[in-house]
Amino acid sequence: MRETPSPGVQRVRPEKDIATKQKIPYYVGISRDTAGARGISMNLVIIPPGATAEPHYHKDFETAIYVLEGRVETRYGEGLKESVLTEKGDFLYIPPGLPHQPFNLSSAEPAVAIVSRNDPNERENVVLYDVNKRQDRSTRPPSRGLSKD
Repeated sequence: MRETPSPGVQRVRPEKDIATKQKIPYYVGISRDTAGARGISMNLVIIPPGATAEPHYHKDFETAIYVLEGRVETRYGEGLKESVLTEKGDFLYIPPGLPHQPFNLSSAEPAVAIVSRNDPNERENVVLYDVNKRQDRSTRPPSRGLSKD
């Protein structure tokens, strides 16, 4: 829900989660749609006990995560072969185009985090990642060089 106490200031309280490509509960906080943001989004994500998100990457934008509750293993990189553990109080940075997949390590408690991105329409740039298929995740436009026929 959006509330406007004064021009330029927005208070947002998400009332329900939305469906995402990652298939985890996601509460949109600050975005272009909710607050008129032009270069940032900030959301609440909840990974249910024992659950994981679909492998994915964020084309063209950075992600910063702050873990509020729980322990999460995030697998990342080509083939998701690398791993980092985060828990309450940890920050995590994910650069553009880096495949990743978070796993809630608890079978009893949800993992809860604040996710911020430098894209006000962050859902537009979420791309599912096929672990078994090499994908082009470049963030720059394709080369338009002259052909030498």
